[in-house]
Amino acid sequence: ADYLDNGNNKMAIQQADKLLKKHKDLHCAKVLKAIGLQRTGKQDEAYALAQEVAALEPTDDNSLQALTILYREMHRPELVTKLYEAAVKKVPNSEEYHSHLFMAYARVGEYKKMQQAGMALYKIVPKNPYYFWSVMSLIMQSISAQDENLSKTMFLPLAERMVEKMVKEDKIEAEAEVELYYMILERLEKYKEALDVVRGKLGEKLTSELQSRENKCMAMYKKLCRWPECNALSRRLLLKNSDDWQFYITYFDSVFQLIDESWTPPPEEEHSLEGEVHYSIEQAVKFIEERITEESKSSRPLRGPYLAKLELIRRLRYRGCNDEYKLGDPEELMFQYFKKFGDKPCCFTDLKVFVDLLPSSQYTKFISQLLEVIPLSATAEGEIALPADIKALQQHLCVVQLSRLLGIYHAMEKKQKLTVVQELMLRYRHGLEFGKSCLKTELQFSDHYCLLAVHLLLDLWLEGEETAVWQCLTLLEEGLSHSPSNAQFKLLLIRIYCRLGAFEPVAELYSSLDAKHIQHDTIGYLLTRYAESLGHYAAASQSCNFALRFFHSNQKDTSEYIIQAYKYGAFEKIPEFIAFRNRLNSSLHFAQVRTERMLLDLLLEANISTSLEESIKSMSLSPEEDDIPWKDLRDNRDLTVLFSWDPKDRDISEEHRKLSLEEETMWLRIRSLTLRLVSGLPTLSHTIQPKNSEKTAENGVSSKIDTIRSLLQQLEAAVDSGKKFLEQKIQYPVLGPPPTRMAGFFSNGSCQCQTSLFYLVSDIYELDTNGLEDSAEIQERIGNSFKSLVERLTDLFNKCKGDLIEVRDGTLKTHPNLLENLVFFVETISIALWVSSYCDSVLRPFKSNLQKKKKKKKESSVAMPPVFSHFLDYVTELQTLTSNVIDHIKGLEIILTALKLEELSLKDTLLLQEEKKFTKTVQEKVQSSYHHSVQEIGELLKKRLDTIKKLKI
Repeated sequence: ADYLDNGNNKMAIQQADKLLKKHKDLHCAKVLKAIGLQRTGKQDEAYALAQEVAALEPTDDNSLQALTILYREMHRPELVTKLYEAAVKKVPNSEEYHSHLFMAYARVGEYKKMQQAGMALYKIVPKNPYYFWSVMSLIMQSISAQDENLSKTMFLPLAERMVEKMVKEDKIEAEAEVELYYMILERLEKYKEALDVVRGKLGEKLTSELQSRENKCMAMYKKLCRWPECNALSRRLLLKNSDDWQFYITYFDSVFQLIDESWTPPPEEEHSLEGEVHYSIEQAVKFIEERITEESKSSRPLRGPYLAKLELIRRLRYRGCNDEYKLGDPEELMFQYFKKFGDKPCCFTDLKVFVDLLPSSQYTKFISQLLEVIPLSATAEGEIALPADIKALQQHLCVVQLSRLLGIYHAMEKKQKLTVVQELMLRYRHGLEFGKSCLKTELQFSDHYCLLAVHLLLDLWLEGEETAVWQCLTLLEEGLSHSPSNAQFKLLLIRIYCRLGAFEPVAELYSSLDAKHIQHDTIGYLLTRYAESLGHYAAASQSCNFALRFFHSNQKDTSEYIIQAYKYGAFEKIPEFIAFRNRLNSSLHFAQVRTERMLLDLLLEANISTSLEESIKSMSLSPEEDDIPWKDLRDNRDLTVLFSWDPKDRDISEEHRKLSLEEETMWLRIRSLTLRLVSGLPTLSHTIQPKNSEKTAENGVSSKIDTIRSLLQQLEAAVDSGKKFLEQKIQYPVLGPPPTRMAGFFSNGSCQCQTSLFYLVSDIYELDTNGLEDSAEIQERIGNSFKSLVERLTDLFNKCKGDLIEVRDGTLKTHPNLLENLVFFVETISIALWVSSYCDSVLRPFKSNLQKKKKKKKESSVAMPPVFSHFLDYVTELQTLTSNVIDHIKGLEIILTALKLEELSLKDTLLLQEEKKFTKTVQEKVQSSYHHSVQEIGELLKKRLDTIKKLKI
């Protein structure tokens, strides 16, 4: 066991063997040996050895624990349940084995059996937690029940009765048990009863979370629309803590609900269960003013009351009745707020919510007013006034961010924008003075200046200023050198490098972000969207693996979380874990990565049909199966991970999200159908029975060709809806969701090539079934297909021609679309080869039969059917075309190597020495990345060329 713990698996196996020579029936030694075998990659031997021990149904703790570890490493948790089922039968009164059995069921989600195991445990040892394990398992059955009705009429009422029994017998001990009771009543929509539980004696046990009882009461009051109680409770909680924003929202919601219902307090008695109620605007205004007065006496400044006043003005304006209540002018209130909190980074995000209260004519005046109160000092006449300390710097930064948000920078001319960029960078470099003592892991105080300068340059780039994008990269690389942990710099660099078609620097930047756990799903798209499409196949493979490892381990990890939640009685967390698991399983990104990863593996590994068949088999791919949950696909991407200070009309909208999800789903459908069609090729190339045989239709290959034809129809439909979608010509914001590869796929002709290749499969199959004799028409059709395919592939190649990077008027311009077209060319030619390989497997037997006939008849020449020469011409042309592309790529490599970047001058900007250094770095990174892409594409095409040479029948 020690050897196993230290990772020395071979020694562990040897030691186990020694032990087994002396005691050949030592179960535990056998299992430890099996663990060693499993870890050294001998899965089959390990499994056989484990099953040998399991068949003896061991009951000693060591063997059981060791087998559990082994099965977990094999990802076979269902075998653990069988183990403990047997153990419990033999030792029926063991509390330990029963609880292990319960947890084993929890790992595989067998809720009904968990319920029974929990009750069996409670009978042996009547401890409350075991009883409630059983109750929780009923709730789990209700959550997982397909039939909503069954859940409401059977599982939940049974769970409720089980808890009520304990309540009547006064056996409720722990807070978790009350939580569980509340959860059941809430799911049964018995809100009144749930409220009584929380407010009653049982509610006194709810102590672990701050305001746990109050929050639960509030939730129930809202469900029951009991606005007087909502109002009184939120009022009471605000008197305790006037900085708790959620209660302001509830307070306002309830006041306006009561006004709309014309509610009046009942005479002679309490206003409500929770005390005094406010039911008029006057009372609300007075209450908020009182909170502000109270705040002025507080030892630390509180933001809540001031923001609540702005929120109230906003709501009153919305109702069209602000002026009567003299709450003050929003502009003045925001100005005062800035004076009080302007040096806090949160000041901008606080005010951002309320800027729509300002009339647009006042924007410039408002900004000037804020600037006047910041202590800035200029050293000489005409120089830029700079802040003397961090406080003033924060205040100034807040104003700059507000200027961007109010669209003041957007309205400027190009020249003004460049001046602002220079000023911001001057302020950024000056601000570095204050951060000299910062650790490497801390951000510099002035980082936002640099980010804002880059945003302005991005505006210029979109307006057609080519140099601006290089300056963006230069400034960001400079920023990153001073603030190596700034995730915003890295994310922006990733997006811009990808837009320019350079993936190489991105891989390193992404790994330095050190994305954890769920981030592989939320921001992983930044990596997986571009790696393959820019020709970095190895990096693409790696990034898919990263993501998939996370998604697959999520299954296992979630089971562990659920088990911990049972052990510690955190029942309310269990449905959350289940929902989390479902959210990841139906993640759009998970489905995309799975599909692209398999297509990529086929591209990289499968050179000829035999290896195609092996690869498809090892992935257990089949054309009939579709494992993507189309109806439940969830878009978990974080599209706002990049800071943006853009006004609402330029920012990412809900509409953008909706359209992006629609586009991603369409593209995924096309890719998934392509993958399934490719996986159907090997199923066709097995020997076919003569056409008069009855059996084929039942289970033979003809049903396989039906699958292919049906998938082809679906592909046509998916392509049509994709084209319709693209007709809308949607423009996402520059830092919004990246568009898919669909537009390129259609415009460069790959789509038509790939579709016609699959139609060709159908024709070849027909030729195979009908034989060569009376198939002149099919042969001609196949011949024409071959011709048009070569034309289409040549067209596609023509769309790949051109310089990838060109130097024009002293600026660099990259052409990432050419790179994407080359990648599509490689993929399309690979599919062409797999299809040719199928043709080859059909035509070879025909040829050898013809040659046998020729020998029999002793004729000097038997007329060869035209399909052979068609195929031969086609393969020869494919070979020539591929050789041409390889030569073109060699040419690109030579050009890229020879490209001299030093001469580049960035006009319009006076580059500091510092900046020149970073500009050079940036350009070298882009150049090297393109070089790398071209090399990888070239390597892959050479493999394809070797394959074509083997194809000549």
